[in-house]
Amino acid sequence: MSEFVEQWGRYETQWEGPRGGNPFCDVSLQAEFSYGNRVVPVAGFYDGEGVYTLRFMPDRVGKWRYVTHSDVPALDGRRGEFTCIPASGGNHGPVVVRDTHHFSYADGTPYVQIGTTCYAWVHQGDALEEQTLQSLRAAPFNKLRMCVFPKDYLYNRNEPFLYPFERDERGVWDFTRFHPPFFRHLEQRVGQLLELGIEADIILFHPYDRWGFATMGSEADDRYLRYVVSRLAAYRNVWWSMANEYDLMRDKTVGDWDRFFQIVQETDPYGHLRSIHNCRQFYDHGKPWVTHASIQSSDVHRVPEWRTLYRKPVVLDECQYEGNIERHWGNISAREMVHRFWQGTVGGGYVGHGETYLHPQDILWWSKGGVLHGESPSRIAFLRRLLEEGPCGGLEPMGPWGARQGEAFFLYYWGVHQPAEWTLDLPEAKRYAGEVIDTWEMTRTPLPHPVSGKCTMRLPGKPGMALLLRTIG
Repeated sequence: MSEFVEQWGRYETQWEGPRGGNPFCDVSLQAEFSYGNRVVPVAGFYDGEGVYTLRFMPDRVGKWRYVTHSDVPALDGRRGEFTCIPASGGNHGPVVVRDTHHFSYADGTPYVQIGTTCYAWVHQGDALEEQTLQSLRAAPFNKLRMCVFPKDYLYNRNEPFLYPFERDERGVWDFTRFHPPFFRHLEQRVGQLLELGIEADIILFHPYDRWGFATMGSEADDRYLRYVVSRLAAYRNVWWSMANEYDLMRDKTVGDWDRFFQIVQETDPYGHLRSIHNCRQFYDHGKPWVTHASIQSSDVHRVPEWRTLYRKPVVLDECQYEGNIERHWGNISAREMVHRFWQGTVGGGYVGHGETYLHPQDILWWSKGGVLHGESPSRIAFLRRLLEEGPCGGLEPMGPWGARQGEAFFLYYWGVHQPAEWTLDLPEAKRYAGEVIDTWEMTRTPLPHPVSGKCTMRLPGKPGMALLLRTIG
């Protein structure tokens, strides 16, 4: 009797196998999943205690079959099948690049990226992690940047309760032996984000380290990448980020980062989105294995320039943080955060939120999660609603003040400027209903009558105003 799995869901099967030696290195397990004449190779992994696991994300409805290949007879030649049924509910598949500069889900549903950052939230223990999930449930964010490795940095000095590797009898990390309970916990949290409709932007490396995970050496790095991808790739909400602030990891070369991208690309049979995040020096986002530009910069006005340069979606995953800490990157106002979201949007790109308010127990959202304290999330939610009400397709910039989606949807935003009137040059053959928007007060004031062609609009003459126009014929 065949098992049933939703399209873009997860099929999983396990077998008992060797426990002796080092199964992480000594045992090879792969499978070929077939649909008609199509064959998809998938790597299995050792999950500890003699258990070997295969996971697979089917992308087509119908009958799938598989056969395993292994250097261990007990795992070689295993066969099975399941039936993939249509996706249901909010399952739209993984996010993919669409129309060069934008995103959609695999089924064609538009995806408007409204992200946030909680670097080390999965290292904080159940109580705080569950509080973070509760906060996300009420927040506007549909992507979360998060690290695999724990973090050692300002406001981040606590030890994690689980580690990704085993230690030997001397307390020295054994980078050839993964710690499956750590990865099961990581998978649990990724799965919970999936249930909330949130993409998990998995950061594979970062420089803020006191355990030696940032300097393991190339052989250990490559083994780690293959193991992580074999465990997580079947989750449809996964994105891969090679690093947070890759250019601060001085012992790794550009060639290393190229190799990491290629390993992930070759090991992930589903082609999840791939990026890398900078501190000061940009990686070449034009390289073929990069799917979108993940940028740290406060120069949000440069989004159109980067779109033209890379011809890929541009995501300002870090444009600084709303907060009040001493560091300059962590004390912009909520109004400035909201402004940067709007500026990036009319530039044809996407912006990421972050929050760094001082806390007596050093529980800052940007790293540990917990509770959101700032005033920007509700205004960001307001922007998301406006964008999702619009027509299918992302916005294309038209000068410094506006963006459009064909001739059906226009959005103007003036930021800190406060014009009392503005001349529009719209298509003569169409009529547009409009709304004057206060991006901070979250108000929408309809225009008294439709507009078309060249016309001059009266505006409130205050900062933070926008104008939204939709065609009505």
